[in-house]
Amino acid sequence: MTTASTLTGNGTAGTPLVKTDRRSKLVGGIAQAVVGLYGLWAFGLGSRTAHGAHTLFALKLDPTASGPSPFSAPAQPWAIALTSIAVICGLVRAFAPISAKTQRWLAAVYYASFVLAFLVWAAAGTGGLNVPSIIQQATIGAVPLVLGSLSALLCERSGVVNIAVEGQFLFGAFSAALTASITHSVWAGLVAGCLGGALMCALLAVLANRYLIEQVVLGVVLNLLASGITGFLYDRLMSTNGAAYNTPPGFQPLAIPGLSRIPVIGAALFDENILFYAAYLLVPIIWFLLFRTRWGLRTRAVGEHPTAADTVGIKVIGLRYRNVITAGLLSGLGGVWLTLGLDSQFGKDMSDGKGYIAIAALIVGRWSPYGALGAAMLFGFATELNVALSPLGTPIPGAFLSMAPYLVTIFVVAAIGGMARPPAASGKPYVKG
Repeated sequence: MTTASTLTGNGTAGTPLVKTDRRSKLVGGIAQAVVGLYGLWAFGLGSRTAHGAHTLFALKLDPTASGPSPFSAPAQPWAIALTSIAVICGLVRAFAPISAKTQRWLAAVYYASFVLAFLVWAAAGTGGLNVPSIIQQATIGAVPLVLGSLSALLCERSGVVNIAVEGQFLFGAFSAALTASITHSVWAGLVAGCLGGALMCALLAVLANRYLIEQVVLGVVLNLLASGITGFLYDRLMSTNGAAYNTPPGFQPLAIPGLSRIPVIGAALFDENILFYAAYLLVPIIWFLLFRTRWGLRTRAVGEHPTAADTVGIKVIGLRYRNVITAGLLSGLGGVWLTLGLDSQFGKDMSDGKGYIAIAALIVGRWSPYGALGAAMLFGFATELNVALSPLGTPIPGAFLSMAPYLVTIFVVAAIGGMARPPAASGKPYVKG
């Protein structure tokens, strides 16, 4: 009862939580304002924008295709205006009496303004930015993060912490690449990859629910296990005979009639493969199932108060098993994307930390499908930043751009992660008395 009171903020036990929220709001808002002020100096008053430089925005994915003409904007006024908006958002969050929902909207405006100011500064006086290409790269980079965060969401809403998304990506990618290479079928690879992720999640479910192993430590161990197994099999099979075991076919792009011709975003968002569409369609589907169905109500009850759920006849352990294994299908699909979705061969540890970033997206998104989607888009953009800016000859070192997704993840989680509250029973094994 004490735990429940602390989480909901009711009564005396909830008072420390309210004070913590206020402190997080103040510190996070001041941090955002300080970073915004730095951006105002670096992007708005920096040498690249202070001498009348302009930033060119291209609005066609293919420069030779018909469509809207590019436009040029004065870099310094734009950068100053955008970073000023970011500073104002930080100050309002820190000192104004606003609701948590308003804080989230302010955070979205803050990050959008700061990112746009950075892009204006980075591309000032260069060949310009291809806006559809940036949109395309960001949404492609976000696909595994969306699938991984949805997988972790189903687990944590059921009361099981899934830190092993990274390992599920790896096992799904390896299974998909190997099966598709042997059978020459992307569909066989898709099934194998999803089952590979489900197998890893089944192991998580058994060890967490039956043997009551501490779930965060368990997730890290499973990640190491997946890395070791896939690395060993890669050395024994794929590196010695890649033509037979590591030449998987990829899913081909599928243009959606009408939508693919929309200016600016059409070719970027509606001329992709079926895994791309599936990842983003799963967001509203999971939201509907979780918040508008009987199964979703039971899942949330098990993740918040399993004892109360048990007293009304919900089989807590059985539901956790089913949901965790189902979540494995989603993270396995994220692994399939890394190979068959991107038409790529399997490589050792090719998930490259994306599983951990997906978990961060879930936290920033406050354990909500749409919130996780927004955070995944931001982190996906940061992941592909090196691809977008490297050809422009910006003054930013390539090594720094490679670190961008991790730096952005740390900053965003530190700035607004304090507003997030996980399901009350997340990570707590349930033992029926």
